[in-house]
Amino acid sequence: MKKNLLIMTEMPEYFVSLADQNFNTHKLWKQKDEDNYLFEVREDIDAIAVMGGYKITPDLMKSMPNLKIIACYGVGYDAIDVNFAKSLAIKVTNTPEVLNDEVADTAIALMLCVYKKIVEADSFSRNNKWIGGDFPLTKKFTGTKLGIVGMGRIGKAIAKRAEAFNCEISYHSRNKKHVKYRFYSDLKELAKEVDTLCIITPGGKETEKLINKDVLNNLGENGVLINVARGSVIDQDELIHCLENNLILAAGLDVYTNEPNIPEKLMKLKNTVLLPHIASGTVETRNAMGQLVFDNIINYFEGKSLISEVN
Repeated sequence: MKKNLLIMTEMPEYFVSLADQNFNTHKLWKQKDEDNYLFEVREDIDAIAVMGGYKITPDLMKSMPNLKIIACYGVGYDAIDVNFAKSLAIKVTNTPEVLNDEVADTAIALMLCVYKKIVEADSFSRNNKWIGGDFPLTKKFTGTKLGIVGMGRIGKAIAKRAEAFNCEISYHSRNKKHVKYRFYSDLKELAKEVDTLCIITPGGKETEKLINKDVLNNLGENGVLINVARGSVIDQDELIHCLENNLILAAGLDVYTNEPNIPEKLMKLKNTVLLPHIASGTVETRNAMGQLVFDNIINYFEGKSLISEVN
């Protein structure tokens, strides 16, 4: 008998097709009354597949007596109460590794866009402003000092790429890593020493507003902030204040605190490059993520080892 899989959020067709072929799928995002639908199917559900940002609460887990596994489509699983899941013997998985390259590429792209003002230069060309004179000079990225907040898999991939630009690389994380880069236990000190501060630390309560007023002030008026982690890691209001008042030079952001809502103040600023959370957004990577979600669920019900277990 096929297991019942609840797909909480709209997901790429590659994964949905795999799921339809192997499970009885219940597609929550297609329902007009999601709460009523959840109530109707709660006792049937054996597994959940969910995008990283959708909150999986203790109440939801308690309401599903047969739930065995929650497979998160994404690296970040801060929206899932993992400890509570563990208390109910519910497994949680995520999709690490497969998106390392894309997120690292996006981080470097944001740095180059900010330093070279690529977006502004494109608009300058398209609006035929070149006729009236040359585009203003920009800043050099090669050889700058890069601070990485979070030296996990993706942090290392960003550092590797930055080496090609002869960047001087330092980092901050909860623990010192076995890497050749300089470690700063004090985040404020790291911010003071670098030209660019790139955020790629996990989200959640432990890192909420980690990048605060003090960190931004230490980054200073010539500093650039890049965030490809979670919007919650930055005090967004304080960041806007610093950008508006030129207390830091610029920011390149892929994530925000209340997605998909981007503050109007951010959108109006010329010293920002804003992306719609697309760091892992390629066909190849999203398909690989979907395959890993599928494989984790299948492995569980076939009694095999989980590939990327969180708890």
